[in-house]
Amino acid sequence: MSITTEQQLSKHLEFIYGEEQAAQLTKRILKILTRFKAEHPDLMASDSKDCVSEQDTILITYGDMVQQENQLTLQTLAAFLKKHLADVVSTVHILPFYPYSSDDGFAVIDYKQVKPVLGSWDDIFQLRNEFRLMFDAVINHISSQSAWFQGFLRGEPDLQEYFTVVEKDTDLSHVFRPRATPLLTPFETPEGEKLMWTTFGTDQIDLNYSNPEVLINVIDILLFYAAHGAEFIRLDAVTYVWKELGTNCINLPRTHRIVQLMRTILDIAAPGVAIITETNVPHKDNIAYFGDGTNEAQMVYNFALPMLTLHAFQTRDVGTLSNWAATLELPSKRATFFNFLAGHDGIGIMPVKDILSPEDLNEVTARVISLGGFVSYKSNEDGSQSAYELNINYLDALRDPQASQSDTVIVAKRFLASQSIMLSMRGVPGIYFHSLFGSRNWTEGVEQTGHHRTINREKLERSQLEKELADPQSLRYHVFNGFRKLLQARISNTAFHPFGEQLILSVHKSVFALLRTSPDGERQVLCLHNVTDKNCEVIVELGSFPIAKAERFIDILSQQQFSVTDQKLKLTIAPYQVLWLRT
Repeated sequence: MSITTEQQLSKHLEFIYGEEQAAQLTKRILKILTRFKAEHPDLMASDSKDCVSEQDTILITYGDMVQQENQLTLQTLAAFLKKHLADVVSTVHILPFYPYSSDDGFAVIDYKQVKPVLGSWDDIFQLRNEFRLMFDAVINHISSQSAWFQGFLRGEPDLQEYFTVVEKDTDLSHVFRPRATPLLTPFETPEGEKLMWTTFGTDQIDLNYSNPEVLINVIDILLFYAAHGAEFIRLDAVTYVWKELGTNCINLPRTHRIVQLMRTILDIAAPGVAIITETNVPHKDNIAYFGDGTNEAQMVYNFALPMLTLHAFQTRDVGTLSNWAATLELPSKRATFFNFLAGHDGIGIMPVKDILSPEDLNEVTARVISLGGFVSYKSNEDGSQSAYELNINYLDALRDPQASQSDTVIVAKRFLASQSIMLSMRGVPGIYFHSLFGSRNWTEGVEQTGHHRTINREKLERSQLEKELADPQSLRYHVFNGFRKLLQARISNTAFHPFGEQLILSVHKSVFALLRTSPDGERQVLCLHNVTDKNCEVIVELGSFPIAKAERFIDILSQQQFSVTDQKLKLTIAPYQVLWLRT
């Protein structure tokens, strides 16, 4: 017998806090949800199972990524995106736009305010007139300048259990560290110095979810975001939320249960809002956040994809990428991948540590450094450090250190070939602003801030950006217009539906090949991507595929036609060429 969502809520709370606390907590939360539904009946009208299609692409951007003199940056962003992207991008993921104290937004001071220099909630709503919206829920930690933590430092009784205080000499050797900074940070309080749990840095104080009041407040924040237009909510660094001494404090059972509880909360009060988990961990642990396909995240960041795609281009061999991609299965028709190649952070190494060999990782890392990139490190149990992520603009990461980079067309083609792999795969594509507009390494920014991640976080002047976009000789022009062509082809064909079928093919060591089929089986696209600067002679044996009866193919990108002879498709794929072939 199936159980109701209210019963699911109770079971989640029992698992996290025990039966004694669960009954009272369930009543409190249901009361909150009843009031919320009464105030926002419109949010009950949709369902997240129908929330995405081949029409959906998510742009990842900071609220101040593009700027114009004497104008609030959210207003500039809205006008710029409406002019250039309204017909090819469905959703805008605005990276934390709340007041913050560090880490470019990820040390949040106030979860419910818009940083005044960016704009106001009215400006967020204006952006929503043209695009669907995705917000960040930065709920593993909070700024040291937040009202909650400042109240803790003053000794306010209600806030003393909001954060994790650790006694001196506690054995924390098993705790997984994603940074090379100390796990504990000392702060002065009326009771003397206290050591606070700070996973990501001294200004980012971890919240203590063993205190149910923290969870109640976070639920309130999630509902607030749903009420303010978020159709997708990204759970930042959620893998670290539950702390338990004696464990590695990552991916713990209660962590998953907290995500499931959040899913249940939104299923009850705002069923059209989808959760996306951001968990930069090994691939197997990452996809565990799908749960059973219906009870946890609707989308998970496909963290292994950026490094494996980069590896394919650097080695000119798609074997590892193809073998991994062939394992990607969706747990249900209600969950899919959030595919991306670049973002505001670096290229994660952890997601592929069980896929690529140490030698492969060392070679990729060395090449990134030779191309002007950086490496960020994490601390290990034995006191040593190891590479955690590569900090470099993705376009520059694809360069050949030995080759001339003067040919703008070739540079753009190579980059777009990598992006087309991401766009063709099953899932919803997420495109970082600097990828879409052909940016390069911003080394001056790293010198200014001292932070490696700044290399891919440059703020752009709108007039200069649009001048380059209008110049047929510029790299931005070639990248952006090439991207537009890919996006227009993708949204026009249901074979690219996030829940469609995906079959990885082996046709050539340097050609990443897959067959995409629409959910109804009516539309198919054979996608071929040459990752090298050489021609690839390819013969696709069609006899064993569902497209065996095809007599010819048409490339939906160029409209070029190809004939089939004896169930064989013979092609010469040019350097970095992309073919998306329909029957």
